[in-house]
Amino acid sequence: MTLKEAMTRLESLGNPKVRDMNARRNWAGDNQFGVTSADIRTLAKEIKANPELAAELWKTGNADAMLLATLLMRPKQLSADEVDALVRSAMYSNVADWLITNVVKVHPEKESLRQKWMQDEDPFAARAGWSLTVERIKKNPEGVDLKGLLDRIEKELAAAPPMAQWTMNFCLAETGINFPEHRQRALDIGERLGVYRDFPCSKGCTSPFAPIWINGMVSRQA
Repeated sequence: MTLKEAMTRLESLGNPKVRDMNARRNWAGDNQFGVTSADIRTLAKEIKANPELAAELWKTGNADAMLLATLLMRPKQLSADEVDALVRSAMYSNVADWLITNVVKVHPEKESLRQKWMQDEDPFAARAGWSLTVERIKKNPEGVDLKGLLDRIEKELAAAPPMAQWTMNFCLAETGINFPEHRQRALDIGERLGVYRDFPCSKGCTSPFAPIWINGMVSRQA
């Protein structure tokens, strides 16, 4: 499939309601068609892995095309520098998260990238670094300084750029959920800082406010 054909298909799948939702959530700007996640995934299965097309789709800056691109890349064929460049050019939180899930988290150099991004001031790099740290503490926490992470979260979370604040808050919550010895401190930090305390949530969804999130998940484990 050519770039023109892929863009035509995406445009044909556009939905005004999805465009409006994307705009409200800051998942896309004007350069979007409003394609549902399900339709993007279906199209990706039809096309199959295609790094060349993925690169062209990413360069369009169209949010739907960039999401599709993350599903067509071959992560292990990308250098660490190429992954770093992609992360910094993600443009929107939804695109960033698809890139992290579909490319970054399966890249063989993700740990070295994580360590680099955890010290980076670029908000998209920081978002990726904290996202990888969440994965690390859940799957392989050995060697991770959890007290040091909480120290840093306590100091930086409230004033962090929104793009990084979201995944930093995830790290706070997951630390409290998965490590009973650090739970009370995580709860205290979340309560004191109040980040996402008033975040609007749909019925049935868990609030991203760390104390509610931690207590809710722990109660399910009981």
